[in-house]
Amino acid sequence: MASAQQATTKRLKMSERAEQQLQLHFPSWAPEWLWRRKSNDGYTTLPRTLPIVMQAADDQSKGQPVGHTLFCLWARSPDHPLVTIENPATFAAEAGFEGVRAVDTWRRRMKRLRELNLIVNKKGPSGDFHYVLLMNPNVALEAMRINNLVQTNLYARFMDRLTEVGGFREIESARAFWQRQRENQATEEATKTAAAAATAATVAPPPASEITASEAMPETGVAAVVKRRVRIAPMEDSESEAASEDGGPTQVRPRRRVKGA
Repeated sequence: MASAQQATTKRLKMSERAEQQLQLHFPSWAPEWLWRRKSNDGYTTLPRTLPIVMQAADDQSKGQPVGHTLFCLWARSPDHPLVTIENPATFAAEAGFEGVRAVDTWRRRMKRLRELNLIVNKKGPSGDFHYVLLMNPNVALEAMRINNLVQTNLYARFMDRLTEVGGFREIESARAFWQRQRENQATEEATKTAAAAATAATVAPPPASEITASEAMPETGVAAVVKRRVRIAPMEDSESEAASEDGGPTQVRPRRRVKGA
């Protein structure tokens, strides 16, 4: 794997070699026809792996390619990952969308880029995509690979190119970061489970067999007052003979006939 210093040295050698080949093969072209970053204005910095990432994004867009929309965002970036979109129609036109539904089509492409972790957006005066944060496309493609969204041959080309430009350490850093996230999440879940178990053990009710009748239904308030006031009246209306206290028969008074009955 190429280190950062080795990659920088290699880029310098490539630039020097390119200049020699320019003088050899295209000596007659005037400087006005050539664009050089150090002498021309209106440039930004792009990841060298961006073309492969664009292809991977297009493959996951179901006939609605989003790669060019992503490239336009990077081309508009002020050499910084945050892009402010004050006029969505301008970005839609640069992405190749025309007509009355151009902005709507562009927004759908932006939503797909967000789903693929290539951008993060915040709502603002111009709509849902007023503020756009450009994510590291190398890390985003690695996440796509983890979720089985990148073909093996395309991922192999990506890794070859990333190693060639000295960017593989970004993938190693992302993998370590995700591993720490998983470990922290597992620790938090274990802590919550232990706390819930401790709380349940502290406030657990006694078994049902240990609860007395008075604890289960205490007689208080109105129920207790009603119980004290209720008296069982003796049966006075009996047509049969009942034994008296001394064992003899008890006379039963005849019923009083009610008038009109």
